[in-house]
Amino acid sequence: MEKVEIRWHGRGGQGTVTAAKVFADACLSGGRYVQAFPEYGPERAGAPLRAYNRISSKELRMHCPVSNPDVVAVVDTTLIESIDVTEGAKDNTIFIINSSKDPGELRKKLNLKPTQKLYVVDATKIAIECFGRPMPNSPMVGALNRATGLVQLETLFEDVKKSFGKKFSQKIIDGNLLAVKRGYEEVKEG
Repeated sequence: MEKVEIRWHGRGGQGTVTAAKVFADACLSGGRYVQAFPEYGPERAGAPLRAYNRISSKELRMHCPVSNPDVVAVVDTTLIESIDVTEGAKDNTIFIINSSKDPGELRKKLNLKPTQKLYVVDATKIAIECFGRPMPNSPMVGALNRATGLVQLETLFEDVKKSFGKKFSQKIIDGNLLAVKRGYEEVKEG
């Protein structure tokens, strides 16, 4: 793909903006042009927010929210009840949902077309098991990479190490690396 546009849906405090940035950094390390930016006002923890990525083999000149995403990543499944996460989706948009629900049930609930791919991963459960906090961003990054194949897994691990290494202990870094790996391995196509 020449250019991939990703729209993330999450809530404040879940690491959605960080996930978009880490994924963009990995794609940048992989030799692509990238953008990663959030769209939120004075939201507090728990408020819905969106973040965006653009990844391209050519220089990016567009600086606006993603309205027709190639990929939609839903970090908090409760948002499906209140927000139309399929808004502006193309016939071949890929959806990646953090949920323990059955993929068939989610596909029906979102009313996805047969040409739209759906990937489901229990990112919250993975995060709790890997580093003891319900921060689903790292497993979602792994699942996103599995669904899109946009970056080499090793490059992704290096960028997770770099991003988290500035702020966190080795134990937290290792937990996040394991969470990315498990998100990549445990995501199911539905």
